Amino acid sequence: MSLTSLKLHAQMAKTTDELPKFEKALAELEALVAQLETGEQSLDASLTEFKRGVELSRQCQEILERARQSVEQLLDQDDESSATPLDPDG
Repeated sequence: MSLTSLKLHAQMAKTTDELPKFEKALAELEALVAQLETGEQSLDASLTEFKRGVELSRQCQEILERARQSVEQLLDQDDESSATPLDPDG
């Protein structure tokens, strides 16, 4: 990882310490994309960051899917379980 990349990650870590899980992952993903778009990194560093970006993308998709399920459950008035809270971790 380049010095610029390390600085970017350190700065991002400071600004995302307080953010919820989804927003933190999305902010890190956006920072990785910005770094990759510069084209200043070696192929190995770019590949490492790309892999991390895929992990973050999948994490965000899982969180969004759980949120979608929660909303659908809340909106389904015919479903008696919609009156019970959905486990956010599960």
